Amino acid sequence: MDYQSFWNFDRYAIVGNSAKKPFPKITYGKLMGNGKEVFPVDETLSEIDGDSTLSSISALPNDIEAIILEVPKEESLEFVKQAVEKGIKNIWLHINCDTPEAISFAKENGVNLWYGTCAVLYLTSGFSIHSFHGWINKKRGVY
Repeated sequence: MDYQSFWNFDRYAIVGNSAKKPFPKITYGKLMGNGKEVFPVDETLSEIDGDSTLSSISALPNDIEAIILEVPKEESLEFVKQAVEKGIKNIWLHINCDTPEAISFAKENGVNLWYGTCAVLYLTSGFSIHSFHGWINKKRGVY
């Protein structure tokens, strides 16, 4: 699985609950900082970093190239189904969000799926806890 290839798209959606976990907001900011067009989906917040959020995947524009799902594990299958229904063919399931059912459903529906690691590792430059974690994963051969 080539994790770096996921970041070659231009239009992303990020789904999560930023009020509970920081990762959706961090991922959103990093993607924006990399010049990507990003649509945040978060039913718990009306805005992230001053940008309006959408309340559901169905509210996204039709030309989203990739989506990052940073959702509770027990909800991942439902969000994968919604992304497939929207026509999104590139999905990143955040670390510890993947389930066998979500993975099977994605593969059965021709989705390119990235999972098993943190999206922020690939979006962080300079020294931080995320870049350090990325360095460790490179040494372990799982980056």
